Amino acid sequence: MAILTTIAGIPLFSTVEEALNWASENGLTGFHTHSHQGVQGYMGGANHLEATGMPLNTNAPLPPQTTPTTNTNTSGGGSSY
Repeated sequence: MAILTTIAGIPLFSTVEEALNWASENGLTGFHTHSHQGVQGYMGGANHLEATGMPLNTNAPLPPQTTPTTNTNTSGGGSSY
């Protein structure tokens, strides 16, 4: 097996046959392609979501989530003496 690299932990192979064999061993069918350093590679699974469980282009870390802030001051305002 010639593995070019892994994407999201899934091997990217140099041949279709290797990708199909990996897919079969992992309960998947078909293959799809990715380019790695200018070389076309083959990943088992009909599409990236099926193979990795995540949509294409989500291998990068997600930006931090921001939580909206709310004013929790319940003093009701008024003046102080």
